[in-house]
Amino acid sequence: MQAAFFLSNGQNSDADRRPVDIVALGIVAAAIILFVATGSEIGPSVVRSLTGQGAGPDAFTLNAFLLNIAIIIFGWSRYRELCEEIMLRGAAEREARRLAETDSLTGFHNRRSFSFTVDALIDRTVTAGQAVAVLMIDLDNFKQVNDYNGHATGDRLLVECAHRIVEALPGDAIVGRIGGDEFAVALAFDRRCQDEVDTVAARLVQAVAESSRIRSVTIDVTASIGIARAESRTTGSQALLEMADVAMYHAKRQGRNQFNWFEPQMAHEMRFRADLEAGIRQGIPRGEFVPFYEQQVDLKTGELTGFEMLARWDSPQFGIVAPDIFIPVAEDIGAIAELSRSVISQALEDAKLWDPKLTLAVNISPIQLRDPWFAQKLLRMLVEANFPPQRLEIEITESCLHQNLGQVRTLVTSLKNQGIRISLDDFGTGYSSIGQLRQLPFDRIKIDRSFVSSLLESKDSAAIVKAVATLGEGLEMPVTAEGIETQDVLDHLRQYGGITGQGYLYGRPRPARDLGEWLGEEPEAEPEIEAGPKDASEPEAKRA
Repeated sequence: MQAAFFLSNGQNSDADRRPVDIVALGIVAAAIILFVATGSEIGPSVVRSLTGQGAGPDAFTLNAFLLNIAIIIFGWSRYRELCEEIMLRGAAEREARRLAETDSLTGFHNRRSFSFTVDALIDRTVTAGQAVAVLMIDLDNFKQVNDYNGHATGDRLLVECAHRIVEALPGDAIVGRIGGDEFAVALAFDRRCQDEVDTVAARLVQAVAESSRIRSVTIDVTASIGIARAESRTTGSQALLEMADVAMYHAKRQGRNQFNWFEPQMAHEMRFRADLEAGIRQGIPRGEFVPFYEQQVDLKTGELTGFEMLARWDSPQFGIVAPDIFIPVAEDIGAIAELSRSVISQALEDAKLWDPKLTLAVNISPIQLRDPWFAQKLLRMLVEANFPPQRLEIEITESCLHQNLGQVRTLVTSLKNQGIRISLDDFGTGYSSIGQLRQLPFDRIKIDRSFVSSLLESKDSAAIVKAVATLGEGLEMPVTAEGIETQDVLDHLRQYGGITGQGYLYGRPRPARDLGEWLGEEPEAEPEIEAGPKDASEPEAKRA
């Protein structure tokens, strides 16, 4: 091990041993002195008695001599016992100290001892030319590893990552395990050479990202790292940890598997994040999350075939909030299941009033797919709403297939047995194989909007769209193109035959109260543009 993360075992203090040592040795020494004195007194008389030249030693003196021998034996035995007791007590104290100051799984400092050690490092090294950097390391998607493979596998992965972290660090670095899957590193560096810390952080990101083979299972995990620096002794370890934590969450929001330095504006983002979390928790029971609907149209005939439900947050504090902002937060805080149940229930009630031939499509979060009771919960909502399962279409993102294919297969089969249709959403963005499409009984493929919106400018996107359309025709599986925003894109897609489409060309998503125009008359075969391309104020993101 290179980095300085194990705490010193320490030694028994002289103050603990000295009083007992002196007393015990004093007793033994006194007994030896008396032994010599009495021995010199009775020795000659014993010799004369044995040679028959005189009387034996005085009985009292002989008894005193024998008593001295007993005292010496007893004193020395007691001295050894006391020394052993002291050693055992010292070992127990050291073990208790180690357990109190280290992480039992990795041997790293725990949060308390890490903070204490970093404060000492700051006091010792921060000078005009020196600074201290704290790196907060969080494993991305570690909870999924525990959920899918068990906590024992998760612990082995943590140990493996701990070894990799140590190997990537300089020898004088301090390492701690701050929480479940959070590690922290502190190191001193020349403030003029911040690139040295960047190099260390990059090595850590690369080291953690290597595949791990645990219990015959290959596990891929990445790390997001936040970095903060102290250039004066007024900045303590707690402040550094908080700043590094903020920077780490910023790295996660930027896509994960990377590192970021703390900047002051990040603190404002964290406060905004805290406001979002509080607003989501309070808004779900208040009914602030509502379904909006986007048309799904047969591109060849222009006939309305159904709607996709897109969640929106009608917040009294933030206004109408798009799902790409609040859905990731709801997933992180464990509120996505309750939020999804709320909006799906509302959507089922709305869809009952539509023409029976129109379908309702809803998106399912990957986190919901981990719930073994999700199918039963969804069927219960259908029963409570008295909604025909044949009119409901569940959309599962392609990335879900790589997290737990077996669980997804079970869920898909259970839902299809009840008549619910299943779509593979965002197709083309992951690594699904044709074999997986045949293994899982999907009813529809949806081409990701990123390919559709750019097919006129990108030959690669056009080729992917054509390939997916051809694949759907070959598998006799309907295809839907997302993100249709211009007439030119629509004209291009029509060459692929009977596929359906959706996008801003047919109008922006609307709440149920504003669907009268769409429901009252079918769209023209040549739809008019009701709104321009999506903008930053209302992205066409959609997780429900």
